[in-house]
Amino acid sequence: MSSQAPAPPLLDPPMHTWRPPKTSIWALPEVRWALIATALFGAGAIAQLAGSPAWVFWSLYLACYVAGGWEPGLAGLKALRDKTLDVDLLMVAAAIGAAAIGQVFDGALLIVIFATSGALEAAATKRTEDSVRGLLDLAPDTATRLNDAGDEENVDAAVLDRGDVLVIRPGERIGGDGVVLSGASEVDQASITGEPLPVDKMPGDEVFAGTVNGTGALRVRVSKPAADTVIARIGAMVAEASASKARTQLFIEKVEQRYSVGMVAATVALFVIPLLLGADLQSALLRAMTFMIVASPCALVLSTMPPLLAAIANAGRHGVLVKSAVVLEKLATVTHIAFDKTGTLTEGAPRLARIQALPAAGVSDSELLALAASAEEPSEHPLARAVVAAREADLPLQSATEFAAKPGQGIRARIGDHLVEVGSPARLDDADHHARQIVAGFEDDGHTAVVVHVNGSPAGVLGIQDRLRDEAAEAVAQLAALTGATPILLTGDNPRVATRLAEDLGITDVRAGLLPEDKVAAVREMQADGAKVMLIGDGINDAPAMAAAHVAVAMGRTGSDLALQTSDAVITRDDLATVPAVLALARRARRIVAANLTIAATFIIVLVTWDLVGHLPLPLGVAGHEGSTILVGLNGLRLLHNRAWPTLPMSIQRSPGHGLQSAI
Repeated sequence: MSSQAPAPPLLDPPMHTWRPPKTSIWALPEVRWALIATALFGAGAIAQLAGSPAWVFWSLYLACYVAGGWEPGLAGLKALRDKTLDVDLLMVAAAIGAAAIGQVFDGALLIVIFATSGALEAAATKRTEDSVRGLLDLAPDTATRLNDAGDEENVDAAVLDRGDVLVIRPGERIGGDGVVLSGASEVDQASITGEPLPVDKMPGDEVFAGTVNGTGALRVRVSKPAADTVIARIGAMVAEASASKARTQLFIEKVEQRYSVGMVAATVALFVIPLLLGADLQSALLRAMTFMIVASPCALVLSTMPPLLAAIANAGRHGVLVKSAVVLEKLATVTHIAFDKTGTLTEGAPRLARIQALPAAGVSDSELLALAASAEEPSEHPLARAVVAAREADLPLQSATEFAAKPGQGIRARIGDHLVEVGSPARLDDADHHARQIVAGFEDDGHTAVVVHVNGSPAGVLGIQDRLRDEAAEAVAQLAALTGATPILLTGDNPRVATRLAEDLGITDVRAGLLPEDKVAAVREMQADGAKVMLIGDGINDAPAMAAAHVAVAMGRTGSDLALQTSDAVITRDDLATVPAVLALARRARRIVAANLTIAATFIIVLVTWDLVGHLPLPLGVAGHEGSTILVGLNGLRLLHNRAWPTLPMSIQRSPGHGLQSAI
């Protein structure tokens, strides 16, 4: 491809706020059929009021039956073939029964309201899917890559790999995660980080796939394969979101089958017994049809999933990917929070601050760093990345062989003739007095000390610093207010460094120097005492404890693949401020589910009682039953709106003697 290809037009105005794609409700077949059924019903009602011949409005009403009832009727017949009784089929049967006794208007009204509630549910489900999946459309399909000859070629973004150099023109979406090599521009990365304004990018700065370049041109070296970009990792997990059903929903569906069979049996009895006692056919059938309608569990079925799915969609738009409705239910019941330190409470990009070789080792500081960086190069741990990044440009890395990593302890590799081990100071023997003194001095200054062993003997100590996330202290305070318990710090770092960091955050329960199995034991100990623990982490060494926790949350941008797979939810923008917000949202969703179940059950009980002990008009029964279905659906969909996302600094208060008060 010619390097003189015309640049795409600039985005005008720049897109500074990402929003999920809007679903056209007219594209949904359920909506179209509901509108057609409504129009036919309206035409039939007008014709009936105008005194038209009976065949005219009957024809219009029957056409309404077909338009609004063919799809649920077909679905119900397929379910019946699988020996499952579907409420859709019961509603269509009730409408046909109403027509059979001359109540064609009432049956058509039932079809219209039933079709409307079905259209509402379809729109809610589609809107939820679009909100969660909207990120998938951000990454471009193609990218402009420089080949070995320095010429530009247009390639599929899916084939990009580490080391490829991309040309990013003004207005283009960036094709892969990488680092700017040359050029300067501003990049709109609201879709990834949520930042409302474009961010200036210079050589050395990180950019993300799917973000939008501004007015400058950039050359970017790809740092991750296409399958490992932030967007791709989110996309791989989106398939899990909304796939599983909440426990409440599963319980309702389990009861629904038995309830529906019992309801049909009661309907038959309500029709046959009055006939045997001398009642006329029309009144017996009318009462039975009314009972079938008002006793149907449509509203109960719709009470649970819409609010949970809406909350999942809202959380996804705000940077938290909740993998299932089951997870959202669990989030609502969390009582204790446990944090990992490095990469979770801190930025996860530690820097080498100090280095000190031991005189007895016979190596200089630069030689020690070169050996440590060469050994750490295959590792993905943030501390390893800091060591590798700190080496001088004129200190090329040597190839590491026999590389092995043990989570929580460190790494071992052979560099040339030397066996190099980089890891925790806990490996120092009592005789290593000098090394222990250096470690103590580093830790007193707030550094994480890493000891380098060469051929089995300590050769030096590296001091590494990591910076607290800006939002960490506020997030810890909000979580303490929400749960009523101070969060816990679980870290493999040494107690002095961990305690110093915890003091800055207001965390008083610090458990440091932990191996992965120790973190698991700590989580299980808390849960054995009745706590429901949410663990927030990012590393491979956090994964076992995350699997043991009631809920596991991973940092999306810095998290290891194992942590992301083990987690129940992912903070896609690594913004800890979203954690208390999603907890509050989950609790609100649970309250709405409870309210919906109460509303649905109340309507069923009142209408069924009215029909059994009095005379419930069929139109009123239809309006009450289907009205309750629409009501619970709309109540759940309130969580889709951006206003439903909690603004906790304004809404959380702790009032003396009244406990936690929330305005959300």
